[in-house]
Amino acid sequence: MTNYKAKKSNLKALLSKKGMDLESLERNTSIPQTQLNDYLSKKVMNLNTAMTISRELNCSIEDLYIWSSEEKKA
Repeated sequence: MTNYKAKKSNLKALLSKKGMDLESLERNTSIPQTQLNDYLSKKVMNLNTAMTISRELNCSIEDLYIWSSEEKKA
C-alpha cells in the first residue's frame, strides 16, 4: 500500500501558468487572501477548499501539491 503526503504547495506555479494572482483567486473563490497565503507556504487545504481552487484553476486536486509517497507493508 502506498501512502501519500502533500510535500509542497504547487499553487504559485499554477497561478502563474493561468496568469492569475492571489487577488484574482480571492475574488473568484471568496477565499481570503490571508488564507491563500497560508496555502502557498505550509498549510494543507481541506478537501472543500482544494475542490474550489482546483475548479477555478481548471486542474485536479492532485495538481495543487507536489506529493511524496511511502510504501507501507500491510
